[in-house]
Amino acid sequence: MFRNYKLIMVLLMLVTLNSCFLKSTSDNSDVKSRGKVALISTKYGDIEVLLYDKTPLHRDNFVKLVEQGFYDSLLFHRVINNFMIQGGDPDSKNAKPNQMLGNGGPGYTIPAEFDTSLIHKKGALAAAREGDNVNPEKRSSGSQFYIVQGTTFTDTQLDQMEQRINSQAKQNYIRNYFSKTPSVKSKLDSLQKSRDRLGISKLISEIEESQKTKIDSVSNFKYSAKQREIYKTIGGTPHLDGAYTVFGEVIKGLNIIDSIANVKTGKANRPVEDVVFSIKMLN
Repeated sequence: MFRNYKLIMVLLMLVTLNSCFLKSTSDNSDVKSRGKVALISTKYGDIEVLLYDKTPLHRDNFVKLVEQGFYDSLLFHRVINNFMIQGGDPDSKNAKPNQMLGNGGPGYTIPAEFDTSLIHKKGALAAAREGDNVNPEKRSSGSQFYIVQGTTFTDTQLDQMEQRINSQAKQNYIRNYFSKTPSVKSKLDSLQKSRDRLGISKLISEIEESQKTKIDSVSNFKYSAKQREIYKTIGGTPHLDGAYTVFGEVIKGLNIIDSIANVKTGKANRPVEDVVFSIKMLN
């Protein structure tokens, strides 16, 4: 009898703790008062997303497009299980089977709005964009977005992510320094033309030394304990942090993301059976 009593008490404690956790991560009773909320409707169910006030350019642009009916009857044209679902290409409306999608937009891009507090956790709403080779400023697509599904990570993996993010930040600073300093850029061009690898390496080392304080200030990213816990339990895609703008999050309908991410796909990760969506603002 005593053993059963202990078991019951343990189970009650676990239920209580689980309820507290769910409330802290899923209780959206007051979330609509904190910002704009949009409803994404699909045949798999509805998804509610909160748009962050910390990224006003992306928030306002998204609201504008929604209110214009831009997203009505578009497709989630790129779906990768355990990664993300992507939509927002206007060319996907009434697209023919096997038509290549992913290059459409409203004709403009949006400046990146990076914030280290906004990570690519499961359910994160983020802006798609062109690659660094043609888009070094990491400007966002004017309309295409993705919602993260992702997977879980270990502390060791997150340590490696931090190193990658900081290394990339350092490289970006040096690249921008070259582009904004004509005399140094000219010297680099001359060294590259003569294929002087030793000279290039020496030049970069000199820049790293002279700009050390500034480089250190932009390459000191570190996940908080809370962010680590999210990636270890809920999951996400941390390798995208600091590279793509996160501007919202799913507050209802995470299971719908899983359903869409699990559909059968064909060429270019386009769902074999179209996944049509529409969006409206709830406030």
